[in-house]
Amino acid sequence: MGFSSMLNQNFVGVRYFYQSYTSRDGIFNDSPKVDENFNTAQLWARIPVFKNFQVSALVPYHSHNRELSTGYQEINGLGDITVLGLYTVYQTQKDSVVYNHVLQAGGGVKMPTGDYKTTNNGSVNPSFQVGTGSWDYLLAAEYVVRRDRLGLNTMLNYSIKTENDDNYQFGNQLNYGSTLFYIIEKPKYSLVPQLGLAGENYAANKQFGEKLPDTEGDIFFGKAGIEAGYQGFSIGINTMLPISQNLVGGRVESNYRWSINLNYSL
Repeated sequence: MGFSSMLNQNFVGVRYFYQSYTSRDGIFNDSPKVDENFNTAQLWARIPVFKNFQVSALVPYHSHNRELSTGYQEINGLGDITVLGLYTVYQTQKDSVVYNHVLQAGGGVKMPTGDYKTTNNGSVNPSFQVGTGSWDYLLAAEYVVRRDRLGLNTMLNYSIKTENDDNYQFGNQLNYGSTLFYIIEKPKYSLVPQLGLAGENYAANKQFGEKLPDTEGDIFFGKAGIEAGYQGFSIGINTMLPISQNLVGGRVESNYRWSINLNYSL
């Protein structure tokens, strides 16, 4: 759900996000449906290292559950830690009127710190994991244009997945999104309402180098949220609702996502 805050360029904080899915417990069209709940608590930060260079870090803890025909299943544990470096490629600003463009680009790595279970890949939703078991590499770009209080944040990142020790490889993933925001500044606090669109595209997963059928997919979201800031602290709430989707050959359906975060500005 992104690496940045619309209110704080540099921060440390905590974030919780929830994802609701409905999957078919079986390979047939009339197989029973299963509600899957993905819960993630995350430490996240965006820290300036030197001029024009920032590092973002995500440290997640996952708790996922679902009720299968064979019984209740729950998995918990530390997820895969991500570290991403972004360099300011281009930036402009005009005197007394805030009217600027900021373009950042960079890359990073996702480490296999989360536990990967081969048995869960036999389920309809192969993403029911706390980790992928693989080293993955990220390319990312973020562009912000702002005039006075109105701004637009656009992000793009691409994950290059590798094969794990169990000869399983999740498909490469493209994430993109654009968020329109408006900054309301008061003497003691700030508010930033937000409205945007986001999407994800997944290539097919592989096992022993062979593509697995019906494991690719795409989803397109509408999203809305608000952030409030007070004396260096900020709290944000966001929700995402799918507009269109085709996940795992139509056998997995995303219902909604929402998140809440508490940050401290650096």
